[in-house]
Amino acid sequence: MKAPWKKYMICTAALLIAAFICMGIANAIQTGGGSIELSEGVLESEYGSLAFKLYRPVKATAERPAPAVLLLHGYQNDRETGSAYAIELARRGAVVLALDEYGHGASEPGMKERGYVNHQVKVNYGLESEAEGTYVTIGGPSRFRIMMNFSNLSFFDPYYSTDEEGNSIRDSSMGGIAAYAYLAGLDFVDETRMGVSGHSMGTWASWSVAAAYGAEDGEESIAPKAVVLQCGELFTDDVYDSNAIKFNNVLLLQAKYEEFSYFRDYKNMVTDELLSTPLRSGFLGCDPAEAAWNTTFGDFSDGSARRIELLNTNHRLTTHNSKGISVAMGWFMDALAMDGLTSDVSNVYMTKERLVFAAMLLCVAALLPFMELLLQTPFFRPVAQELPVREVKTGKAWWKGAVITMLTAGLTYPFLTQLGHGLLPLPEGVFRMTIGNGFLCWYLFLIIIMLVTTIVSRKRARKRGKSIGYAELGLARNNHGDGLDWGLLGKSALLSLCMAGLLYVCTILFETLFMLDLRCIWPFFKGFTGDRALQFLVYIPVFALFFLLNNSKIFAQMQVAGTETPGLKGFVTCWWKYALCMVGGVMLIALIEYIPFFMGIGPGADLLFSSTFGGPFMSLLIVFIPQVLVFSVLCTYCYRRTGSVYTGAFTVATLACWIVTGGSAML
Repeated sequence: MKAPWKKYMICTAALLIAAFICMGIANAIQTGGGSIELSEGVLESEYGSLAFKLYRPVKATAERPAPAVLLLHGYQNDRETGSAYAIELARRGAVVLALDEYGHGASEPGMKERGYVNHQVKVNYGLESEAEGTYVTIGGPSRFRIMMNFSNLSFFDPYYSTDEEGNSIRDSSMGGIAAYAYLAGLDFVDETRMGVSGHSMGTWASWSVAAAYGAEDGEESIAPKAVVLQCGELFTDDVYDSNAIKFNNVLLLQAKYEEFSYFRDYKNMVTDELLSTPLRSGFLGCDPAEAAWNTTFGDFSDGSARRIELLNTNHRLTTHNSKGISVAMGWFMDALAMDGLTSDVSNVYMTKERLVFAAMLLCVAALLPFMELLLQTPFFRPVAQELPVREVKTGKAWWKGAVITMLTAGLTYPFLTQLGHGLLPLPEGVFRMTIGNGFLCWYLFLIIIMLVTTIVSRKRARKRGKSIGYAELGLARNNHGDGLDWGLLGKSALLSLCMAGLLYVCTILFETLFMLDLRCIWPFFKGFTGDRALQFLVYIPVFALFFLLNNSKIFAQMQVAGTETPGLKGFVTCWWKYALCMVGGVMLIALIEYIPFFMGIGPGADLLFSSTFGGPFMSLLIVFIPQVLVFSVLCTYCYRRTGSVYTGAFTVATLACWIVTGGSAML
């Protein structure tokens, strides 16, 4: 029989080797088996260095320059979000540059370089009215005004793009204009056959890139010959600062279940009636009665081609919708005179995505046998102990606590995340993560609630002649006595750091060897830049305290029968209840948001609270809920194995803070 440490070492190695195999195959897909050369680089813009990933078909040379497309991602995404488009375009012979925009990924300039003004339009631009209150003055932190001005573009008339305080929308292309010029200057690119595509925030950046070069004319013009908007907003012509701007061959991919109100013209649902509005029919260049989905109007030869493709998907999944990508490929092929494959896509990009996702799960799974391996060492062995002897909650008593826990977390989520996202008075030079500030606000509130309820529970127990010690809170060894067990805390924190360190080493190796990070459509684990490493240190204390108290409340104070039962059956018996407490509240909010949406009524948050509380944090739920479910597995295993909440709490706090600070939007 093998020694336990050998068993855990073999298990850890097997999982990591499997992850490397997945990433190697994924890399073979993104490089087309050697037909596409990948490189990463940095280009200089007016506001600093911008990181990018370049896909060059090996057939593209200075002697045979190829068409090219610039890809611009959405808010909280990065250059890898457009990998499905990049892979399919490169397979068809196009050079593709995928950019990390201002404040995202590895780029240096923050989102503040986009600029902002002190007013906001609450309907589609060009349809506003001061008398009706849809053109209003706003104040608050600069991050709030930046986000309230996403629809406001730098090439708009000064009435929209400047204010009387001297503020302005400086570069709504988010670095896209500089990246487009860089792409056009590559000797293997045919600068007369170029296009641009963006998703969500990247659609506004795409409009801005097209406008920057859209006044050019003639055969040698580098103006984009095709613009593909993946969930974009439309405007009336009178908002532009120049009528000489020409937008060539524009395709709009419309998600039917679009969570963001401005991408569905502020209507509750995307229906056929949307096409009959002057805004949509004007974009298509046809009579309102003739407007139709999935129909091309105009002509590619003169740049007047227009189309709105209706996709049966939601906002975030538009980037990987096979119908949308197929239509986009056909659009680029027609507009840029591309030869090669048909417009139909083989979904090879999804194979790559699934492989990278599998690699991420394998690496996360490897943390558990790695923890077991470390627990075999004399230094970490004291971290593992028997579960504290305590009265477990069953029946109505447990369900009462679980329901209160879920409702408290769920019902505060839409409001506190949005408050932190925009208006919570935080020093912006310190707390620079925009989505991180939303979670920070929510976590701080829940920390206060958990502290108060824990203190009250201890006082009530004393009045009944009982005692709830720190061991029963999951914060000390059984024989430690009253008070925090600092030795256990320190060694558990170091154990968690080793576990997260293993995942970080894997991430860096994958980025170095394969130019891929651990993700699934949405970015998760990425290597840190210097600024982002500092942001991690800023946010980790709050994340650690939240998960510490959260685990204490759910795993220790609400410990369920069967937690101590060994084996898989024992794990599943208790895990589903712990998982329910951790994710049940936000799952409830997701149901409130999406059930009426799929019934054809509209997004629940918009209907119940207004569109202010819809958008980013509601659409984030489809990413956040699976993430928390994985966290619940880690925390349950660690609690059962170590008898305290420290290792699980510190590990998931590190992973959660890493996800938020590693690549998402930064001021």
